Amino acid sequence: MALTTETESRLYRSLRAAAGAAAHLVALGFPTAVAMLARPGSSLFSWHPLLMTLAFSFLMTEALLIFSPETSLLRSFSRKVKVRVHWALQLLALLCALLGLGIITYNKHLNGKAHFVTWHGLMGLLTVLYAGGQCGGGVLLLYPKLMKNWTLAKLKLYHATSGLVGYLLGCASLMLGMCSLWFTTSVTSISWYLAMLCPLITSLVIMNQVSNAYLYRKRSQH
Repeated sequence: MALTTETESRLYRSLRAAAGAAAHLVALGFPTAVAMLARPGSSLFSWHPLLMTLAFSFLMTEALLIFSPETSLLRSFSRKVKVRVHWALQLLALLCALLGLGIITYNKHLNGKAHFVTWHGLMGLLTVLYAGGQCGGGVLLLYPKLMKNWTLAKLKLYHATSGLVGYLLGCASLMLGMCSLWFTTSVTSISWYLAMLCPLITSLVIMNQVSNAYLYRKRSQH
């Protein structure tokens, strides 16, 4: 029996809502699991995985899900409020990332280890620098008159696209971190594969959200 267009639409929205709910759970659950594993305060290094997962798994994911029509925790609030919360979460994510980067750099200095010689280290550095640039670029959306030759709609599109790239960089950095000696000796067997699924799940949900927003904007222009 063929599905009607209305039924397909309802099913699609339900699937998006379920995926978004899973993303919320993963965004909170993954940093919690890492905190239990790292035991913050047990060493200087222990703060690095916690801060980085807070930045790129929890804060940044929630900052982007704010604009989801199905799964936003602030669906009943105005867009102005959502934008402000988005900004606050993104700034907190950047601060956590900068602090996490500073801690691992200082920790390597104390132990006489080389800096940024692994793929995880290089990707992490690139991601933090990119996140800083992305936050700076977001200022243009608050003051669009600074870009006289650009429309606000075009600025929003480029900001969302570049933001998606930054988020994927963050997820890639987390996944590379899970290939590190510290993580692989602490998490083994099926638990390691489940951990690797966490940034993969959230990245797929965010990509779907951004692509749908882009398609909606294209339709509204016709």
